[in-house]
Amino acid sequence: MFDFGSIMKMKSAWDTFTRNHPKFMPFMQAVGREAIGDGTIIEVKVISPEGKEFNTNMKLTQSDLDLFAQIRNMQ
Repeated sequence: MFDFGSIMKMKSAWDTFTRNHPKFMPFMQAVGREAIGDGTIIEVKVISPEGKEFNTNMKLTQSDLDLFAQIRNMQ
């Protein structure tokens, strides 16, 4: 069972995130529509405030796509 107060806090935090990063969701939606499929490679690069870089990538499989579909259907 979900706690209504926790859900409202999460919604408020999400609203703040989308205000702070307005380009993120349109980017993710475009990627989801046009670029995600079996064999897609996703690369992530993070640079700390000190300049240290972290990089990784992953190649999506059909099981990954199935998981994403299950998550989408939970909404």
